[in-house]
Amino acid sequence: MLEMFEVGPCESSYELGFQIGRRFSDVIGIRLSKDLILQNQLLPWARTEESRPLIEALTRSNRDKFPGKEILSFLPVPEAITAASNAAIECSDVLVVDESVAVVAHNEDASVALLGHTYLIKGTLPNQICFVAYTYAGELPSCAFGFNNCGMAFTLNSVPPSKDEIMFGGVGRNFISRDLLEAKSMNDALDKIHSSEVSVGHSYNLIDVRSRKILNVETASRSRLSIHEVGRNPFFHANMYLHLQVPQVHDENSITRQKRAATLPKRSKEDFLSVLGDTEDAKYPIFMTGKV
Repeated sequence: MLEMFEVGPCESSYELGFQIGRRFSDVIGIRLSKDLILQNQLLPWARTEESRPLIEALTRSNRDKFPGKEILSFLPVPEAITAASNAAIECSDVLVVDESVAVVAHNEDASVALLGHTYLIKGTLPNQICFVAYTYAGELPSCAFGFNNCGMAFTLNSVPPSKDEIMFGGVGRNFISRDLLEAKSMNDALDKIHSSEVSVGHSYNLIDVRSRKILNVETASRSRLSIHEVGRNPFFHANMYLHLQVPQVHDENSITRQKRAATLPKRSKEDFLSVLGDTEDAKYPIFMTGKV
């Protein structure tokens, strides 16, 4: 059973992060100790002189953009800086809106190091906004999906860009999705996304429950974005750009999932769940088990 931790009302976002870190410090430590990408690649590099300019630039730009936000408490500094770098890269979504139904279905596939190391956070902020967010241990709520009491919700899909598309020292996408948990409307959510000078792009599935409106927003560095409004034709999104024209990494995994999803029926909620659970392709199934 996935644990939900209720925290707040908090006097500050810092207090929110501190309480989460204190409650889950053991789980965070275990998760990070078992994360081979973090241990074998990110941390060794983060301890080199070569990494310092980038880490300092990332730290400065994110603190300037989001002053006073919560921290990754109870973590040594290098781990806190790099923990949010291992985002899920094998997620899939099916979205549809018509007169009778509005559905967002999402599967969250990531590193197996996350198994048993995720939780739900129900947080109440000083501005009385309350949110629920699926959270990776040691990371900000949420790099996956969440919703709040303003009727706003989102799911996320990473969209790995080409190397030349990455902006040095830009705002991290996990900070932007944390900010989205405070969005009061669809326009507010779009403003939060567009006003951030992101380091790398992302795909945001924004849901306004009250108006029954769903948008897929693809972003890239240098303030580029493209908006697709979801309608009666079911919209499937893996981990590749579909409508924002930017150079991207050729990802056979996502290409295969997109092609497979196009062949499957998507007429009912049961169909959507079946799509997300599809394992027909042994090498690149839509329902992944995550990388070791």
